[in-house]
Amino acid sequence: MNNSYFITGTGTNVGKTVVSAIVAEALEADYWKPVQAGFANGTDSEWVAGMLSNKRSVIYPEVYKLRLAASPHIAAREENININLQEIVDRRPLINNLIIEGAGGLMVPLNEDEFVIDLVKSMRTRVILVSRNELGSINHSLLTASICRQQGIDVAGWIFNSNFMNYENEIVRWSGIPKLGSIPYTDNINKAFIAEQAAIIRNRFNVLS
Repeated sequence: MNNSYFITGTGTNVGKTVVSAIVAEALEADYWKPVQAGFANGTDSEWVAGMLSNKRSVIYPEVYKLRLAASPHIAAREENININLQEIVDRRPLINNLIIEGAGGLMVPLNEDEFVIDLVKSMRTRVILVSRNELGSINHSLLTASICRQQGIDVAGWIFNSNFMNYENEIVRWSGIPKLGSIPYTDNINKAFIAEQAAIIRNRFNVLS
């Protein structure tokens, strides 16, 4: 059974890391964020590690850990580094239960010529799209779905985040991509919340598998 997914979103700060933790907990899968840009307040890997309750998930180290909180190609440039997609692919953990978290959205540049979507295609892993219910999310979500269709990306479904208005059914209908789950807004994201949400969506992933 292969429960590996690449978690990407409609943009920055839409909840990819929270969703990654929830999915990793639901599947007792390992977690890997190959490119981290900015870690003044800790890395996403450290945050996910602190939020998981199961004892099976393994957190793998980043391939590129960049100081500047910016687009990865800019953060890398500041350190005279060139992000090499083949190096990321070569260092991918060879397991069937792996949650890979991307940086930003699909069209975020990783270097001068390649984008997150190029990494997705190189990984040949099913994608989960994260969208936050907020003003503007319909446009951002449908653009993301459109580029996935154009590029032949295998999308497992949407996971929506937060509770502003309710665009979910419209986005599902217009994009033709199913909903895997919906994460409610909370001011208190902790291990109990992650475990609770993981239990809710676990059955949905069993159907996909």
